[in-house]
This record gives sequence, C-alpha cells and structure tokens, in this order.
Amino acid sequence: MVRRARRTNRELAEVYPYAHPELDFENPFELLVATVLSAQTTDLRVNQTTPALFAAYPTPEDMAAADPEVLEQLIRPTGFFRAKARSLLGLSAALRDDFGGEVPGRLKDLVTLPGVGRKTANVVLGNAFGVPGLTVDTHFGRLVRRWKWTEHEDPEKVEADIAAIFPKSEWTMLSHRIIFHGRRVCHSRKPACGACPIADLCPSYGEGETDPEKAKKLLKYEMGGHPGQRLKPPPDYPGKPAPTLGAAE
Repeated sequence: MVRRARRTNRELAEVYPYAHPELDFENPFELLVATVLSAQTTDLRVNQTTPALFAAYPTPEDMAAADPEVLEQLIRPTGFFRAKARSLLGLSAALRDDFGGEVPGRLKDLVTLPGVGRKTANVVLGNAFGVPGLTVDTHFGRLVRRWKWTEHEDPEKVEADIAAIFPKSEWTMLSHRIIFHGRRVCHSRKPACGACPIADLCPSYGEGETDPEKAKKLLKYEMGGHPGQRLKPPPDYPGKPAPTLGAAE
C-alpha cells in the first residue's frame, strides 16, 4: 500500500505539475481569512468575494474595527455569513491584541484563533510560511479512503495515517495534488473513472463512469476546458482565470 501510495503521488505530480492553493491571497492574513470563508462553499465564490473585502479591511486592525453588519454583507455570497463574520472579527481582534497584528507561524498559536482548526492552520502554514502540513478537507478524505490509504473518517486520524506514509517535505504539495484530483476527476457522486490518469493505481476503479467519452464530460476546471477557481492563477496554470462576481461563469 505504501509503495502504491507513493507512486500515486509521483504520478499526480506529473498530471498536476501546476497544483497550487486555489484561494487568491497576497499575504498570510488574506490566506487565513480566505480559508475561514471557504467553509461550506467553493474557493471560486471566496475568490470572487475577497477583493472587495480586502479593499475595505486590508489589515487585522482594520477588520477588527469593522461594523459587523457591513462585514456580513461583504461576505454574504460565501454563505453562513453571520457565523463567519463573528469568526473574522474574533480572529482579527486576537491577531491585533495577542500577536502584534501578525499571523503566527505555529500550529499551536493558529488554532487558538476563533474559527481556526487544524485544517485551516495547515493551509496557512503550508502556503504562507512554507511549514509542511496536510490539508484534510472533504476531497482529501474521500480520495485517501478510496485509495485504501486509511479507513478513518476523523480528519485528525486521517492526517496521522497519511503523515506516516509520506515524508514531511511532501505533505503540502501532496495535499494540493489530491485536492486538485478530487475537484477535477474523482468527484464525490460520480467520479470520472474512464478519464482518470491514475486509474491503474486505484483499488476503487469502477465506482464511477468507466466509459471514456462519458467520463470525459464529467471533468471540471482546466481538465474539462472550463475556467479555474482563482481570479489570479499562478503563471504556470494552464486554464483560464475565474470570472469576477456577477460575470457569466
């Protein structure tokens, strides 16, 4: 299983050499806020919402002083906006009061912030600070169970199982590759098995559409010829940028 898992990672690296975090951000604070907003919605919706949010509140100090109702309206498109606004106000105040207005670079500090759990902390550590971390979101959990790398449902147990298979240096990019594959090919309800580039390594092959032509129609984002999730994708991203809020998607 370990050999197969490591080979799967190597092959995913060839399929997605451009894998990256799919949230637009310019600094650790923006990534932290965007990750909190990404709960129960798409990265695309977050990316369409944050330009106006960060224009209004570019720093933790600014956001901590925000009028809650104004903040709620700015983040409304991401859903659960009242709860998310409380988290943003709380974490911004904590950054201002406890961390000198700077996002801390340690897991034990990040998880003390309102609305920040291990998953969010690992996203920030891996992508804003270069500290290796596994991002166990719904896509990650679904795929590693389909691949029989773990049997666990609990994210912390999944994280521990996968951490035991791969060296730390691989954790952040492994997370990106798995999440990319889960969003583009290995969907929850109907995986595109017949168009999957790593089908020969998958013990769950056949759970989804195996006809190559039908499976090809299930591919999403750049794999299906559609725009990606970022308004400002990295230079090596082979797809089209996402549309702005209100534009035709």
